[in-house]
Amino acid sequence: MAEYYGSQSMAGPLKRVLMRRASSAMRGADAKSWHYGASFDAVRAAAEHAAFADLVAATGAEIEWLPDTDDGMADSVFTHDPSLMTDHGAIILSMGKALRRPEPGLHEAAYGRMGIPVLGRVEAPGTVEGGDCVWVDAKTLAIGRGVRTNEAGIRQVAAMLAPHGIEVLGYDLPLWQGEEACLHLMSVISPLADDLALVYSPLLPAAFWQLLKARNITLVEGDADEFRLSNGLSLNVLPTAPRQVIAVAGFPKTKAAMEAAGCTVSVFEAEALCIACEGGPTCLTRPILRG
Repeated sequence: MAEYYGSQSMAGPLKRVLMRRASSAMRGADAKSWHYGASFDAVRAAAEHAAFADLVAATGAEIEWLPDTDDGMADSVFTHDPSLMTDHGAIILSMGKALRRPEPGLHEAAYGRMGIPVLGRVEAPGTVEGGDCVWVDAKTLAIGRGVRTNEAGIRQVAAMLAPHGIEVLGYDLPLWQGEEACLHLMSVISPLADDLALVYSPLLPAAFWQLLKARNITLVEGDADEFRLSNGLSLNVLPTAPRQVIAVAGFPKTKAAMEAAGCTVSVFEAEALCIACEGGPTCLTRPILRG
């Protein structure tokens, strides 16, 4: 694996990450067009994002910033979705949300500047969003099949990874709150370490739950009321190292459950950024290198 890219773990030490500032991307965003909630406020969202970036930087991770251009791509702050990093290079994904379709181009250009090879690209009619992709281990990638990711896209990713000995497994997701809402596979699972994950099991695909149990991954249940009240954002946490995580503030029961499992949890206020815009700490980052 090259020293400057590679990630086939969800919770290894975060060393390099791709992000985009909300202060530029969300400036002037129309909440209705982007399906943002009533608490969205661009100025507050920018301040919350800056506080989150400070937490990421404090871990020692190097932040690579996408350009601060006012291009109207408000959701581009959620850098987890337009690409997927592997030990063999980046996969440029294809967005299921129509307004986000230009975003993979931003990632491909960034990887070109950084000298990171592109392993492949998901092409239409295939769609895959990064929030649907979960590394179970270095040789197993689970992908959620739902309104943002389709079978054609999953097959393309599987074909790219098969030569490297990586198995891709697709799992059906429920519709939950409708076509316009965002339910990714990572809406219902957040790995905390290679052998530990935070989950909301009522929405987990049964076959995926069985796989996790068979792999001896301990499952920490997120609080059901907090999951419902947050539209799933209570479960969206970012591991910066095994059992070291960043989470959205305001969900004490879920935080306590992680701490009881041996995790150290840092929190930040994110009502205008994460709760309103259906994207949490994981969504705000695209890991480029995990150790």
